[in-house]
Amino acid sequence: MNNFLANLNKIFETLKQFESNLNLKHQIRKPKMSDLELIAVDLTAEYMSIDSERQLFRILPQEISSRIERSVYNKRRRALFYEKQQLQQAMAEYITGDENYYLIDSMPLEICKLSRASRSKICKENEQTFPDRGYCASRSMYYYGYKLHATCSVTGVFKSFDLSTACVHDIHYLKDIKQLFESCVIIGDKGYLSADYQLDLFTSNQIQLEVPMRKNQHQYKPYPAIFKKSRKRIETLFSQLCDQFMIRRNYAKTFDGYKTRILSKITSLTVIQLINKLLNRNINNLKICIA
Repeated sequence: MNNFLANLNKIFETLKQFESNLNLKHQIRKPKMSDLELIAVDLTAEYMSIDSERQLFRILPQEISSRIERSVYNKRRRALFYEKQQLQQAMAEYITGDENYYLIDSMPLEICKLSRASRSKICKENEQTFPDRGYCASRSMYYYGYKLHATCSVTGVFKSFDLSTACVHDIHYLKDIKQLFESCVIIGDKGYLSADYQLDLFTSNQIQLEVPMRKNQHQYKPYPAIFKKSRKRIETLFSQLCDQFMIRRNYAKTFDGYKTRILSKITSLTVIQLINKLLNRNINNLKICIA
């Protein structure tokens, strides 16, 4: 994982299998570094756990750093958000194929401590995207920031994800699920327990939502052990995002910068899974040399 240039070339060649155009945005002046190359640099940095742009430009090889300035890199990186998102979705679709079982969960993303929340200016350039206070039941803690909602396949590939403020309940993400999936089974925890949502998802899109029932519920049925075991995959994915990709460490000051960092980490995870699949390796072995 120490050879940045070799890793960059491997990721760049992989991206070219899904996007033949090197420049994804119309520009009058052709840039020295193409859009696809810039995305590859971004994903390589995330794969190698280089979470600081300053540190990235310290170790970039001369043949790369001479083609783009740090400020330009940052602006173009944010401008390519939707193109990067499309690449992630295309790679995820290739890996998962015809799978019809998915896992749903959320994780807290703290941007600062609660004691600093009242005077923090991070991500407050737009009132609609202000961070907020929320509660994480699994960690028994209040926090200030956002919440990452995600759906992944049982093999561990992110199919869809979204950011919301910390105060938004998990169950509201099912409204997005209704628009993105059909004729499948989605496995969740008690945070998604709702008879009305389950009925709506099944009648509208034939989505079977499997969540554990509370013991005091009428007609209680034990949760199948296979579902409990399957749910560990998305929890492991969240742990990998926190460990190798350091998703909870934030250097962004604006919401555009913050959501770009989150997308880069998830896309980098997906491209490593794709490389492992092409090499017939375990796709979830992320701490591995790819070049």
